[in-house]
Amino acid sequence: MAEEAGMFVVHQTVGSVLCCKCGIPMAPNAANMCVKCLRSEIDITEGLQKNVTIVHCPECDTYLQPPKTWIKAQLESKELLTFCVKRLKNLNRVRLIHAEFIWTEPHSKRIKVKLRVQKEVLNGAILEQAYIVEYVQQEHMCESCSRVQANPDQWVASVQLRQHVSHRRTFFYLEQLILRHDAAGRAIKIKQMDQGIDFFFANRSHGVKFVEFIGKVTPIRSRHDKQLVSHDTKSNNYNYKYTFSVEICPICREDLICLPPKVAVNLGNLGPLVICTKVSNSIALLDPFTLRHCFMDADQYWRSSFKALLSSRQLVEYIVLDVEIVSSEVNVGGSKYALADAQVARVSDFGKNDTIFNIRTHLGHLLNPGDHALGYDLYAANSNDMELEKYRGFVLPEAILIKKSYEEKRQRKRGKPRSWKLKSLNMEVDDSKGRADQEKMNTEYEVFLRDLEENPELRFNISLYRNKEYQPSEMASMTDGEDLPSVPLEELLADLDLSEEEDGDDSMRE
Repeated sequence: MAEEAGMFVVHQTVGSVLCCKCGIPMAPNAANMCVKCLRSEIDITEGLQKNVTIVHCPECDTYLQPPKTWIKAQLESKELLTFCVKRLKNLNRVRLIHAEFIWTEPHSKRIKVKLRVQKEVLNGAILEQAYIVEYVQQEHMCESCSRVQANPDQWVASVQLRQHVSHRRTFFYLEQLILRHDAAGRAIKIKQMDQGIDFFFANRSHGVKFVEFIGKVTPIRSRHDKQLVSHDTKSNNYNYKYTFSVEICPICREDLICLPPKVAVNLGNLGPLVICTKVSNSIALLDPFTLRHCFMDADQYWRSSFKALLSSRQLVEYIVLDVEIVSSEVNVGGSKYALADAQVARVSDFGKNDTIFNIRTHLGHLLNPGDHALGYDLYAANSNDMELEKYRGFVLPEAILIKKSYEEKRQRKRGKPRSWKLKSLNMEVDDSKGRADQEKMNTEYEVFLRDLEENPELRFNISLYRNKEYQPSEMASMTDGEDLPSVPLEELLADLDLSEEEDGDDSMRE
C-alpha cells in the first residue's frame, strides 16, 4: 500500500550471524551455532536405549509386557509399535515426535524402529534428531502354550456344554456366535461330545468368562465343582481342577410347545399350543391362532421347565390349496405375520386319498395357493404329553404350519456350491461314531445352512464369507428360480488370509 502511494519503504531483511564454531553465516539462534555444530557438540540421544530385548511366544504370536502380561500383535502393526515404544526407558527425557518401522527380514528376529525426538539444549535452542532402536526377539513360550506343549490334557477349567435334544442345530448356531465374538480364543482344546461340546481352558477365569458369554446368547443353567489335584502344606498352596456343567434350554426354534397350565396363566392365558419363534437369552413364544406373543427369560423357564410337544425333525410337508386372509399384516416381536384360513393337504397323500385340512395359520403374508409349507401333523400324531391331558375339552387342530418350504425349487440347485461359506471351530471329533451318525450330522448341517438362507434375522449375528470357488453362470441364474431365498452379496465378508501357508485355528465349511 505504501509503495503504491509513492512513499519510500525500507525493505526488511533477515539478519544473519556467523557460527561461533565454523564461521558460516546462519540465522541467529539462542546458541549462536549452526545445526551441524550443535549436533557435533551435543547428542540428545545420549543415555537413550538403542538395543532392547523383547520376549516373543512363537506359538500364539504374543509379546511379553513385564511382568506377566502377554500382548498379541502382528508385525508392523500399530499395537506392536506402541508396545516397542513403551519398552524404552528414559524416553521421558526427550519429546517424541515420530516413530516408524524400518523393514527387516521376518526370519531375522530383529525389529527396527526409527524415532525422531526433540530436546531443549543451550540457552533454549531446540534440537531435533532421529535415531534407530533395534529390538532383538527372544523366543520363549508363554505359560499356557508351554503347558499345552508339555501335556495337552493339562487343563485347569472345563466347560461341559450340553443340550438334551435329538439334533445339533443349536450347537451349529452357537459355534458361529463363538467364532464371531472369539469367545473360545483362550481354549486349549475343544472336544465334540455326543450331546454337546467340551471346552478346556488353562485358567479358571477364562472358563467363567466363557460361561457368562453362553448365558448372554442362550437360556442356560449351570453348576460348578472343583477337584483337588495337589497342595503344599508348607506354603498353603492348593491346585484345583474346575468343572462347569452348563445345560442349554431344550426348547429350540420352530418347536411346538404345549404350555403347562400354571405357565400359561402366568403368561396371561397364552396358548396352550404355542410356537417358539426365536431363542436368544430369552425364549420368544407365539400363539399361531391369535398372534399373541411373550418372552421368557432363563429364570422363568427353569422355575417351571417344560419340553417341546413336537420338534423340527417331525415336520411334514403340505401343499397349500387355498388361502383366505383373516387379518392384516402385523409386526410381532420384529417379525411380520398375518392370520389366514387355509386349505392344505399332505404331499404324501397325493394319489392315495383326498384328505384336506381346513386350518388357521399365521403365515398368511407368505403363502399362496400352490405353495409348499412345512408343519406339524397333529391329525396323525400320537402325542402322550402329560401337559396336554390337563386341558380337558381342548380340541387339537389338525395341522399347524411352521414355515414356507422351498424344497421343490431346491431340487434344481442340488449339488451346486453356495456363494458363501462358514468357519468352524477346531474340534476333536470322536472317530468311533458310525457312518450313520456322520450322515445324520451332515444332513442337520445342510438344514442349518438352508435356515440361514431363508431367515435374515438368523444370520444377523453370524459372519458369512465369500466362497472363492463359486463361479456364477447365467444359465444357472435363469433356471434356479426367482423365489428361492439366498444370501445377498453385500452380507458376505472377504476371508482375510495373512499367510496362505498358515491355516490358523479355524477351518472353513460350505
